[in-house]
Amino acid sequence: MDKVNPRCCGLDVHKDSVWACARIDGSQSIEKFGTTTRELLRLGDWLRCSGVTIVAMESTGVYWKPVWNLLEDRLRLMLVNAHHIKQVPGRKTDVKDCQWIAELLEHGLLKASFVPARPQRELRDLTRQRTQLLSDRSRVVNRLQKTLEDANIKLASVASDITGKSGRAILDALIVGKLSPEQMAELVHKKMEAKKPVLREALQGNVTDHHRFMLRTLLKQIDDLDQMIGSFDARIEEVMSPLERESVKRLDEVPGFDRRTGQNVIAEIGTDMTRFATPGHLASWSGLCPGNNESAGKRKSGRTAKANRWLKAALTQAAWGASRTRRSYFCAQHRRLTTRRGVKRATTAVAHSLLVTTHCLLCDQRPYSDLGVSYFDSRESPEQKAQHLIRKLQRLGYNVEATRNAA
Repeated sequence: MDKVNPRCCGLDVHKDSVWACARIDGSQSIEKFGTTTRELLRLGDWLRCSGVTIVAMESTGVYWKPVWNLLEDRLRLMLVNAHHIKQVPGRKTDVKDCQWIAELLEHGLLKASFVPARPQRELRDLTRQRTQLLSDRSRVVNRLQKTLEDANIKLASVASDITGKSGRAILDALIVGKLSPEQMAELVHKKMEAKKPVLREALQGNVTDHHRFMLRTLLKQIDDLDQMIGSFDARIEEVMSPLERESVKRLDEVPGFDRRTGQNVIAEIGTDMTRFATPGHLASWSGLCPGNNESAGKRKSGRTAKANRWLKAALTQAAWGASRTRRSYFCAQHRRLTTRRGVKRATTAVAHSLLVTTHCLLCDQRPYSDLGVSYFDSRESPEQKAQHLIRKLQRLGYNVEATRNAA
């Protein structure tokens, strides 16, 4: 085979060690380095002295990141998917791993993964940490609800958000323990005026000092998380470039998207869509397209691939919101697919459509225009619609004879 990269190196990165195999014009040398800053800088000096021009490494957890951050300004680096370079079973050691990576790189058999520039990587860290904090807040709210159930307070059966303005006023009153259920029901917002009779009944419970202590502690934890989430929101707005802010504003017009979802998507894929040739390439990279697995004429499992879980989670959540947006194309698409494929597959399909829409909006730099809820109906001819309705009535047990009106 031709040698595409005659002066290359393969790295097998671990938590406390890095094995390096440098291949220079057919000969190879192997060295072991630590993962401290001094050791990684020594690795960079060794690679430069050896004449290496390109380095490849596996995406092993988060251990590859320090190596990348310290060497990206000195050498040409390539991050590859570990699934694509699996060694022959039964022949695996750290030394053989780095040799195998170097050999594949020498012959040009590795495909580089997408690693964004440092500013976008830092934005990713912020948005992902904020997502984790929001998940933590949801878990604390669930614990709060369990405490209320233990005290037989049915606040969640009346209020949609127990940590909202009305719910928080009632929780503070429960912690103090001086107001009756009738008095606590008067603390709610005027929009809940019609629910006051039910609320008085729901607040009849057995709240003890133990419950008050638990509620007080959990509410303090929620306040701390809200403060941290607010600080991350401010920091994300601060580090985003003007082009990224404009892209988030454009995505905010799409059904299902809000500002945070737009920020999460931009942090994962960036604003430069030239790295993804088509929307299909972007969907494949993000794991939001059906799997391609066929052998001997038989179609096997078509489940989506394991890819960027942060992007998939953000788009799936946006798809669920878009499917609830009335008079929109995504609502019609979700309703159309749910009857045939089920709710989960329909939600994934809507998430795929949202990603394709995102690619188009970022490429063309134009505002969003919805296709409308009647888009799918307009693609069918009147005869096709009539035949579909006739078959539907026949499945229900009716004998149908239809004639076309001349007018």
